[in-house]
Amino acid sequence: MKRTRTRLGAFVGLAASAALTLSACGGGDIDESGGGSSGGEDCGDAVNMAVNPWVGYEASAHVVGRVLESELGCEVEYKNLKEEISWQGFGKGTVDIVIEDWGHPALEKKYIEGDGSAVDFGPQGNVGQIGWFVPPWLADEYPDITNWKNLNKHADMFKTSESGDKGQLLDGDPSYVTNDEALVKNLNLDFKVVYAGSEAALITAFRQAEEQKEPLIGYFYSPQWFLAEVPLVKVDLPKYTKGCDADPAKVACDYPETKLKKIVSSDFANSDSPAVDVVKNFKWTNDDQNEVAKAIAQDKMDPDDAADQWIEANQDVVESWLP
Repeated sequence: MKRTRTRLGAFVGLAASAALTLSACGGGDIDESGGGSSGGEDCGDAVNMAVNPWVGYEASAHVVGRVLESELGCEVEYKNLKEEISWQGFGKGTVDIVIEDWGHPALEKKYIEGDGSAVDFGPQGNVGQIGWFVPPWLADEYPDITNWKNLNKHADMFKTSESGDKGQLLDGDPSYVTNDEALVKNLNLDFKVVYAGSEAALITAFRQAEEQKEPLIGYFYSPQWFLAEVPLVKVDLPKYTKGCDADPAKVACDYPETKLKKIVSSDFANSDSPAVDVVKNFKWTNDDQNEVAKAIAQDKMDPDDAADQWIEANQDVVESWLP
């Protein structure tokens, strides 16, 4: 879906044109998305922004997109794609920007070092942390459960119809960065990874587990607005050391903190579009992202409205991104 905006002098009054937004809730196929048409006078063709399926990414994408539209007069085409599919679009000319990459060494080797279709545009300010979490009530009731060495002792309480005779470890979207199946195997845990299917389903499961005092252990991450509502408690896995996750099949350590970064197509990086400078300069904090993500996910604001609200309150930050 494509939305066209003309240059606007201020962000007041933009809500009326926001109805055509595309939220990040599915996978898509890169060949279905098509290419962009003519964009703003100075921006060339439409800027193709991948939107990966979690609301924090959606927040980043729409904040950058609104700045490109309103300040530079660019057209922005949002493409609802999963991570690997997004990278495939760099060489095809159908994706210009991945605004929040969580680290994909194999994709970097293929598209940055290999065919040269992608360029690393550096950190975007957010620091990501993936891990295993339990609801607060469970950590209070069973304090030892936050040490992975005690998980097998409690495995029976996590059994579900999907996990059979093993405890369930709930993951989100299967396309997310995860070592969980290898971790379960290599740490000899009596658990089975079961996929909730989406970020929304994962959040619903944790919220229900806390409200109804149900046992649940699962994959989660920050930045994530939901942690302010339900302060999930992290389970300590074997300490991460550099290189312990080098072989995906042999991973037996926790996830590292990750400086999230921007990846763009080489064609976009080498273009004369002023949008290049905005993307290169874009940097904000976990708190910034959580504020916009909460407005989208919990307050049910249109993503562009949520972006505009943050932009209006943070003009000094936005000014630092502009060419």
